[in-house]
Amino acid sequence: MERTVSSTPPGARGCVEYAATAARARPATRHPQPPTKPSRPLRIAIIGGGPGGLYAAALLKRLDPDRQVTVWERNAPDDTFGFGVVLSDETLGGIEHADPQVYEALQNHFTRWDDIDIVHRGTRHTSGGHGFAALGRKRLLEILHDRCRALGVDLRFRTTAPAGLERTHDLVIAADGVNSTTRGTHTHVFRPHVTPHHCRYIWLAADFPFDAFRFEIAETEYGVMQLHGYPYAPDASTVIIEMREEVWRAAGFAEQDTADSVDRCAKIFAEALRGRPLRADKSTWTTFRTVVSEHWSHGNTVLLGDAAHTAHFSIGSGTKLAVEDALALAACLEEQPSLEAALAAYEAERRPVVASTQRAALASLEWFENLALYLDQPPRQFAFNLLTRSRRVTHDNLRLRDARFTGAVEREFGCEPGTPPMFTPFRLRGLTLRNRVVVSPMDMYSAVDGLPGDFHLVHLGARALGGAGLVMTEMVCVSPEGRITPGCTGLYDGEQAEAWKRITDFVHTRTPGTAIGVQLGHSGRKGSTKLMWEGIDEPLAEGNWPVVAPSPIPYQPFNQTPRELTPVQLAEIREQFTAAARRADRAGFDLLELHCAHGYLLSGFLSPLTNRRTDGYGGSLAGRLRFPLEVFDAVREVWPRERPMTVRISATDWAEGGNTAEDAVEIARAFAAHGADAIDVSTGQVVAEERPEYGRSYQTPYADRIRHETGVPVIAVGAISSWDDVNSLILAGRTDLCALARPHLYDPHWTLHAAAEQGYEGPGAVWPDPYRAGSRRPQTGRTDAPKPRLTLGT
Repeated sequence: MERTVSSTPPGARGCVEYAATAARARPATRHPQPPTKPSRPLRIAIIGGGPGGLYAAALLKRLDPDRQVTVWERNAPDDTFGFGVVLSDETLGGIEHADPQVYEALQNHFTRWDDIDIVHRGTRHTSGGHGFAALGRKRLLEILHDRCRALGVDLRFRTTAPAGLERTHDLVIAADGVNSTTRGTHTHVFRPHVTPHHCRYIWLAADFPFDAFRFEIAETEYGVMQLHGYPYAPDASTVIIEMREEVWRAAGFAEQDTADSVDRCAKIFAEALRGRPLRADKSTWTTFRTVVSEHWSHGNTVLLGDAAHTAHFSIGSGTKLAVEDALALAACLEEQPSLEAALAAYEAERRPVVASTQRAALASLEWFENLALYLDQPPRQFAFNLLTRSRRVTHDNLRLRDARFTGAVEREFGCEPGTPPMFTPFRLRGLTLRNRVVVSPMDMYSAVDGLPGDFHLVHLGARALGGAGLVMTEMVCVSPEGRITPGCTGLYDGEQAEAWKRITDFVHTRTPGTAIGVQLGHSGRKGSTKLMWEGIDEPLAEGNWPVVAPSPIPYQPFNQTPRELTPVQLAEIREQFTAAARRADRAGFDLLELHCAHGYLLSGFLSPLTNRRTDGYGGSLAGRLRFPLEVFDAVREVWPRERPMTVRISATDWAEGGNTAEDAVEIARAFAAHGADAIDVSTGQVVAEERPEYGRSYQTPYADRIRHETGVPVIAVGAISSWDDVNSLILAGRTDLCALARPHLYDPHWTLHAAAEQGYEGPGAVWPDPYRAGSRRPQTGRTDAPKPRLTLGT
């Protein structure tokens, strides 16, 4: 369970969104709405008596005492699943504004602590300053029961909600959990996507308080098991035991009853538990399922909390999200002119927040699923990796929380004093990059007949002046027919090579220490299209050239059907790549990257969705790899031995039946075996029907997995936008280099500005002599006020 809060007392600083939402949940005075039935539902049915449902009941009754609010709960009042609940500062701030009485009652029962302990291979590392607050789940329910009763809410325990509530009530709130009957009854409307994951876990308790949030790793003969534990009362702690399904089965837990399983877990983690037993309530081993609902409401019925969405327990989000849903729903019902508008506003407000939390939770969940990959990391790096796994805790805010711990991680990594991780050098074959920042290849569509001109000199030269360790060209095409658009650059004649040499000479002369790399590729079936801003992937209105591919499958119905390449044509294209590589050598490039991603020609061979060949160049992954590896070998043969070669791949096709993360590992392993110095890990753009899962640094997990499973260096790319993200990813060992595209379009001097903002001056970020006067952030007007210095008595 990972948190992003500080040790500031709850409510003292909540996120603006939740504080504002909570403030709105109080009776409206500025713009009162007419109390009509559609906008102010008077008869409200709530299905499910968990924290979210109970808090929604209390809020709605408090906002309008004339409402009839009824809660149906099929279990007894003191039945509960799980033991402790962790609430964030943001959630508590919202509760404080919306219902001070509930907030005060919670405050009286919180257990608080600041530290996280990570125990691995007999060593404990502690990070402080995190600021946790927890209480028993039963206590939380008792507080909410009391509040609901005091307000006049009708609580019906041991009672299943009757059918037809939507006909007898103005509003039905379904807070009936992950196994929601309401959601299941209306699957065709809510359209939930339920994804089971790869670990088994069980909620338990220990009758003593941990003195920190504790993560402990046990490497057993059956595989890796982990303990998540935290205190929730002066005499009790929540303990969650988790392991992969195959480990769970190999260890024999599937054949044991719960009591025997619990005793065995206590023995496995005896040191963490100080020899004390574990206890279960109604706990059983289960598999976490991520629920994502396409719609949250249907008529006058709305989903809340786990009924609508779930997020893995390792970031402590279930109760938090449910309570925040209740706050937002109550506010929207007050503000909007109709029930329909209120439910739409509720979903619009909460969906992006929930989606962000679910992305973070999924990253955390997958980190624990793949925990075995990280066991051999240096101890402090392993701890840092765990703490930053969801990307909500980062290098910068962890340094603010615990500078001593973060400094120790940096020293173990090899950072010189005062040097952020992103400004450490990295070596690829005979090339040493002075920092870990790469200007990602970006197609500019601004060439004429494949010739790079003044625009490319200014574009690439500016980014080289901006401080990145490596500047990459756009995809440079190996033949006229291999261009994506008429505006793409090439290296298929000597004039183009000379034009590129003009650019590399500028980089080497004016920005000593900055490397420039060339990316070679062939468009395949995605060629002969308009410039991006004229219609991306659309065929030219006139002047089209024939396109080729592994198989005659058009990218989209309106694109050309490519010709299937013959063995003779494959040999010709292989020679085009080697000829382009020789020209790249003469042009003075420091690094060469082979483009095997994004559905272009070589990528088209790798994907089973685009390669339907029945000869030796299709079929199995080994067959699909054959031609890309032949091209790689041919290019490596002519590319200078001391200069590195990298390969960009699409690590998933984001489409059913396409390449997966497992395939990507094998593809990377194959290129590494043939001499690739690093794998540049992108995803998708292989088929038009892809369904990518976008989010902050969303492609990094693929790079991380390839790095740890193959041992080959990787370049992470995709929605990495801040220097804090770069530092975090590098220091955690998830990548070796970070490639950024759009940030460098926004700010050509992104890397130098990152150095200035971190107060770094050193060999990893060298300002060009003419720019040195701008190496510090410009002064701005003062916004601070004089601080009080004296306290005078009365």
